[in-house]
Amino acid sequence: MSGHDHLTLCLCDLIRLLWSLVLPCVYLCVVLTTGLFLLILGVRAWLQMNRKARLSRDPSPTVAFFHPYCNAGGGGERVLWCALRALQNRYPDVRFVVYTGDQGVTGEQILAGARRRFNIALPRPVQFVFLQHRQLVEAGVYPHFTLLGQSVGSIFLGWEALYELTPDLYIDSMGYAFTLPIFRYLGGCRVGSYVHYPTISTDMLSVVRERNPRFNNADYISSNPLLSAVKVIYYCAFALLYGLAGSCSDVVMVNSTWTLGHILALWRAPNRTSVVYPPCDVQSFLAAPLEDEQEDEERKDDGAGDGKCHAVVSVGQFRPEKDHRLQIRAFRKLLERRAGGKPGGGREAVKLVLVGGCRNQDDEERVLMLRGLCQELGVADRVEFKLNIPFEELKKELADATVGLHTMWNEHFGIGVVECMAAGTVILAHKSGGPKLDIVVPYEGGPTGFLADDEDSYADALERILSLSAAERMEIRRRARQSVARFSDQEFQTSFLAAVEPLMGTLER
Repeated sequence: MSGHDHLTLCLCDLIRLLWSLVLPCVYLCVVLTTGLFLLILGVRAWLQMNRKARLSRDPSPTVAFFHPYCNAGGGGERVLWCALRALQNRYPDVRFVVYTGDQGVTGEQILAGARRRFNIALPRPVQFVFLQHRQLVEAGVYPHFTLLGQSVGSIFLGWEALYELTPDLYIDSMGYAFTLPIFRYLGGCRVGSYVHYPTISTDMLSVVRERNPRFNNADYISSNPLLSAVKVIYYCAFALLYGLAGSCSDVVMVNSTWTLGHILALWRAPNRTSVVYPPCDVQSFLAAPLEDEQEDEERKDDGAGDGKCHAVVSVGQFRPEKDHRLQIRAFRKLLERRAGGKPGGGREAVKLVLVGGCRNQDDEERVLMLRGLCQELGVADRVEFKLNIPFEELKKELADATVGLHTMWNEHFGIGVVECMAAGTVILAHKSGGPKLDIVVPYEGGPTGFLADDEDSYADALERILSLSAAERMEIRRRARQSVARFSDQEFQTSFLAAVEPLMGTLER
């Protein structure tokens, strides 16, 4: 036998060996795929039977909102209750359900909390489905790969919700995009979503690529090229999955132009996506009269005296991304400039008031660190912390303030910014995200506030605002107040109902 023939026989034997190994794997993949397909069909048929049984008992179509933290009392919850109120008024013969993970409370207590916190009373009760495994979507459960862990957890939590009740129409109002395919393909539901902020964004990818240390990019990762490369791959893969899940939505509503840009890039559904600004409680602030400032010209000239002390008020939870450290550092720089380089000079003319909520022990420790920073920078006597204050006290703080301060980078919208403008402060917000694109924008040919993005530019803007005359500040305040009417409850109701009309029109009544 020639060498060529021997080589041919060896190659044939190798091919047969590989085929004998590959063939069982192919069979296994076919069996598993077929089994999974049949399982999905079986589950879907079972859920449809449950839906038909429900409709036989009550023929009213059912719309369900997925909001595991509906009793939290934040801006997202205000969107939920305003949306439900608008839908109940428009569609009296539709039944509404809220999937919630809140435990230890009743539905009546949740609705009473909505009335107390937001002054929102629903025309009629809604049904609550209390989920038992909300911990699956809590960040603390996943110290590493948090985004992936929470998203996988939301799939299981979504299945629990679907198992408990299969609606005709499903709306995710908290940003759990991975629940959308569960309800669409297993539950056979029409699905919609209201996105407050994208779970992942191109900005997050750029932070990791450029190895910038931020609250969501630890120093040990940003300083290590290999770990940064691994995190970029992880983020890119997650962004692909997130986009596939979000593209299942029949109707997509986003809360700002900034969010719109990211969702269009990731979900790629421009014909189904629209901006619906969140409802802000502007009326509570607009009801207060806009009082003229009583300026003391001598104090204005030399930065000292017995005139009114200007208050710079910041409103926001004590979370890392709110960047209170930047506020304190910029304020210290402002004091140095107003003092003309003289220790203690001009300090009595301005103070910084940090108003915010502490959710847990981490937030309380963060406040202690901020107090320590004030001591370190020598401004502790001019910085006040007001924690978890009542709404009436918040309104008073804003009514007495000269400047409203905001420093969060890429805030998706900025309800606190709107409230400051409605209250009559001169707003100074971060030059990014919703404040830049939607809120602190020119109105009737004039400015509605100021924007900055670092310590120096914030100090410059504060100095400029305080150097304006009372009449100049009043003109900005009036214009800002008029501009925020587009963020009212009524405007939200009109935009929301128009956006969901294609979904509601599919319900059989």
